Formats: sequence, C-alpha cells, structure tokens
Amino acid sequence: MLKYLWDPANAITTGGLLFSSVSLFLALSEHLELSVAVALWAVLSDHLDGVVAARTKNRDPDVAKMGKSLDGFGDIIYGAVLPAAIVIQLSHASLLALATATALLVAGATRLSYFANFGRSSDGRFLGVPLSYDVPLLALLFLLQPLIPVEVFAGVVNICFLLLAVAHVASIRVPSPNTAMYAAISFFAVASSAALVGRSL
Repeated sequence: MLKYLWDPANAITTGGLLFSSVSLFLALSEHLELSVAVALWAVLSDHLDGVVAARTKNRDPDVAKMGKSLDGFGDIIYGAVLPAAIVIQLSHASLLALATATALLVAGATRLSYFANFGRSSDGRFLGVPLSYDVPLLALLFLLQPLIPVEVFAGVVNICFLLLAVAHVASIRVPSPNTAMYAAISFFAVASSAALVGRSL
C-alpha cells in the first residue's frame, strides 16, 4: 500500500500528515504558538496537493482514490484534532474546552463525511465552512493575543471555535477558493508561521 504514496500529490498529503504530527507533539508539549506555526504548513500541504493532483496527467484511478481518502484523514487531523488539542491545552483541560473539542471533532467528522458522499453543491460551492479555516483562525487569535487580556484569552478562543464548529455543519454556502484566494492563504500561512516562530524563540 505504500506504493500509493509515491504519487506527487499523495506525497504532499503525507508531508502534511508529518507536519500535523509535529504540531500535535508541540501542542502536547505546551509549545502552543510553535504548534500553530507548524500546523499552518499542514494547511499549505492540503491546498497544494489538490493543485498537484489536478495537474498530474494520466493519474491512475486507484492512486487518485487512495489520495482522496488520505486527504480526508489529513483534513480531520489538522482541521479538527489539532485545534481541539490546542484548545484543551490552552484552557488547562477545562469543561468548556471539552465541549469545544467535542464540538469540533463531531462537526469535523460530520462535514467530511457529507463532503465525501455528496461533494460540493451544484454551483461549485461548499456547504458549511471548510475545516481549512480552523488553523488560520487559531493563528490569527494567537497573533492578536498580546491585545487580549490574559484572563479572557482562553474563553475567547473557545467561543470562536464553538461558533466555527456550528458553521462547519450549517447550511452556509462558501465559494471555492480561486487563484487569488489560494495566494492570499499561502501568504498568510507563511507570514503567520514566521511571526509565531519568531515570537516563540
């Protein structure tokens, strides 16, 4: 089964899983800003693998099928598991964090299951906010942390992610990213990752 990972797009997806693993390790080691910084590269991998897959000529259908499943597992890890772990660590395993983490995991699994079975709507839009928004939101919140009182920061993060969990499964139609959007996301991810790393070291 490892032969399917030699495909360029699947190799990038696997790279994203490695970034997610490092990010999870950093989160559990309580290096939260570094964890978010690394998780942003998992987001970049997720965007890039689709572009590479679409441009790979004569791609074997079995390889593509494997890639689609692998991509789904990568999405749930960086889009739900990682934010849940970071929120729990940030909130010192509070009951509110348990509720937020549970909401993220259930909403994430539900959304990805729906997407795997029904795909995008007829107009090419996503139903519900994609999981790829979670880590960039975390990055934005951590970048703004110096402006937010310490005693309320964890609460603000929990509320934001409870609302985002609802948005993941809400009947909201979100446009698919175009080239400009991909460029903006990539720039934000790289710049935010550098800023968080620089602040942590």
